[in-house]
Amino acid sequence: MGSLYGCAIGDAQEIVPLRPMTRVPGAPRYVRGLINMRGLIVTVIDLGCRLDPARIPAERGAILLVRHGGTAGAARGPERLVGVVVDEVVDVRPLEIRADDWNQPGNARGIVRGIATLDDAPVVVLDFDALVRQVLLS
Repeated sequence: MGSLYGCAIGDAQEIVPLRPMTRVPGAPRYVRGLINMRGLIVTVIDLGCRLDPARIPAERGAILLVRHGGTAGAARGPERLVGVVVDEVVDVRPLEIRADDWNQPGNARGIVRGIATLDDAPVVVLDFDALVRQVLLS
């Protein structure tokens, strides 16, 4: 098993199987495309391709639909869904994150909330709102 990443359960809306996407002309390679989720158009990003430009886009896996924006007041605009391609979903359960692991200024540019463990394996808990903001605005 490779590196494990997680998110706060409140950030995730649902997990759907990887599906064909409509490519966005001129979009960076890590923007995989758009999907229609019950009438809502969702941008899907592949963080693996963003972090490693040589990586071949995943053909299997899932799309984690996460809520982005809308949590820090009206100045940030309305909440919306963004899809994040993941290789696999290992588990869905509450994880305890030590208080001293929570984000500190300069900690992985604010995208890591902390470290938890799952069956004695470390899980990097990501702040998906901060992560998506960085990826879409970079």
